[in-house]
Amino acid sequence: MKISCTKDLLNHAIQTVQKAIATKTPMPILTGIYLSAKGTTLELQATNYEIGISCTIDAIVDEPGDIVLSGRYFQEIIRKLPGENIEIASSLEDRTIKITSNQAQFNLLSLPAEEFPVLNKPTSDTILIVKDNILRELIKKTVFSCATDESKPIFTGGLLEVDQHNIIMAATNTHRIAIKKDHIGHNINTVKMIIPSKILNELTRIMISDIPMDVTIYYQKNQVSFAFDNVYLLSRLIEGNFPDYNKVIPPNFATAITIKTHDFMDAVERVSLLARDTDYNIIKLAFKNDCVIITSNNPDIGKAYETVPIAIKGNEIEIAFNAKYVTDILKNITSEYLIFSLNTPLSPASIRPTDDETYNYIITPVRIN
Repeated sequence: MKISCTKDLLNHAIQTVQKAIATKTPMPILTGIYLSAKGTTLELQATNYEIGISCTIDAIVDEPGDIVLSGRYFQEIIRKLPGENIEIASSLEDRTIKITSNQAQFNLLSLPAEEFPVLNKPTSDTILIVKDNILRELIKKTVFSCATDESKPIFTGGLLEVDQHNIIMAATNTHRIAIKKDHIGHNINTVKMIIPSKILNELTRIMISDIPMDVTIYYQKNQVSFAFDNVYLLSRLIEGNFPDYNKVIPPNFATAITIKTHDFMDAVERVSLLARDTDYNIIKLAFKNDCVIITSNNPDIGKAYETVPIAIKGNEIEIAFNAKYVTDILKNITSEYLIFSLNTPLSPASIRPTDDETYNYIITPVRIN
């Protein structure tokens, strides 16, 4: 193999695939980045069997071929090379790869390319096409609610569901659930899949186009893949039945509070400073006639108290929450005002923007003395 390409393109491709490089594995080939040159392109791949990522860039291919290089050293070398253009050439005699740029030259030992589990795009007819900006928003608004406890794997992923014209994503850790919907404008077969949160976060990192573009989603029984621009990402799916999120949304509420989002978020963040070291990170909210009183009490540090103006319809109520669960949703509400809906101090509450009925967040309160 002998190719040349720009440093910027190659570095971008490496940064795209590097999250799929295996770090702890008995299979050394999975610690490498696979390079395949043919025609006028260079394709880079990495996989750890849970996730696989491919990225294709333009290159001048003098001699086509396939090689695998150490992911750790290859990305560090390319990032620090001095020139704007890079040449990569392989030697069949000793399995070494020469990388040159300006006056810098590195010779790396390669791994056997024939042992690399090459990613192949599926030929399945089971596909869904959605704009990347819609998919990015669905993920951003929900994935923070996923569980991190691997003992309950079904809650470590987000449910992607398509029913006729609507696409829905939901995520929960059993104490809270975030649900975001959008309209995709064309009829499609019903789809339900649970995608690992790590994959969803990786998608948002890669989908950075300013101009909306199509993402083609291929799905099968136990895996899903996403193809867009010059990137292809493959992931396993989480098996199991995601809980019916419609059943956890209360049909009505006794109290509805309208609050200015930014003011409420700032106050909650300040008051929760003293709650962080407590067992449950608790803040108390007392919704009165014209304000909400936000308090926290840490016996080892002190107390915090702050008020924020509100408009209330219904009963006054005092309730307590995990502070992080409240701030997480407030950071994802972009409208000027939000609606906080409640029933009793021990029943689930709802937080949502005033101007977006497609977004809802259900949060379970904490029992206090």
